[in-house]
This record gives sequence, C-alpha cells and structure tokens, in this order.
Amino acid sequence: MTKKSLFAGLLLIISQIFSPAIHAEEEVAPQMGYFTLAPDLTTNFVTIGKKLGYIQIRVDILVADNRDLPQLERHNPQIRNALVEVLGQQPEQRIKSLAGREEIRKECLTAINELLLAETGKTLAVDLLFTKYIYQ
Repeated sequence: MTKKSLFAGLLLIISQIFSPAIHAEEEVAPQMGYFTLAPDLTTNFVTIGKKLGYIQIRVDILVADNRDLPQLERHNPQIRNALVEVLGQQPEQRIKSLAGREEIRKECLTAINELLLAETGKTLAVDLLFTKYIYQ
C-alpha cells in the first residue's frame, strides 16, 4: 500500500466520521423568516372633532425560526384584530409623528407577542416592520 492510497483511505474515513455531524448541524440551525400580513390593514384612529382619520399599514413580522411561520398563518385573523385594536386607540398626533410611529410599532409587536404567547405558549415575533404606513 502506497502513502497516497493510505492517505486517501484515512481521509475517506475521517470525512465519513465527521460528515453526518456537519450535515445534522446545518439542518437543525434555525433560519429567520418574515411573515407578511395580507391584505394591508386599514382602520380609523382617534381624531379631534367630526373629522375621520384613517391609517393603512402593511406589516411584516420577523421570526427567529422560519418553521414558526405556519403558526403566524394560523393566527393571522387574531393578529390582524390585535393590530386594529392598537391602531384604533391612537391619537392623531401620535399617528402622524415619527416618534409616535415607532412607539406604535413597539406596541403592535408587544400585542402580537402577548397574543401568540397565549395561543402557542411562546413569543414568536422578534421584530415588526411597517413596510407601508399611510394616514389621512
């Protein structure tokens, strides 16, 4: 047996020993994913006087593990309702300011995680993005 064939055999044995562990680690590692609520949400918000205020948003929810996306799909109606409730309680000044928009975003994320915790036993949403935010 030559040194080359001995080295090749040893390399083959080592690759067989460590190969399943590497592949198993790749399969188990969670990947982040986004869930887009569709269609866009349109609701009203609190205004002063008789004027009606409307807001339309598109929401993307970031999850740490894309295997949790079916859970969000399953609870989509409840998530939409929670967001409508949060938005419907907002005063006009808060809707129209950048600082208020960020506070609303955080409130929406909290509302979604509280809902998901009650329904699934875990908080699945890592972050929430407004990819559309229009008010009138």
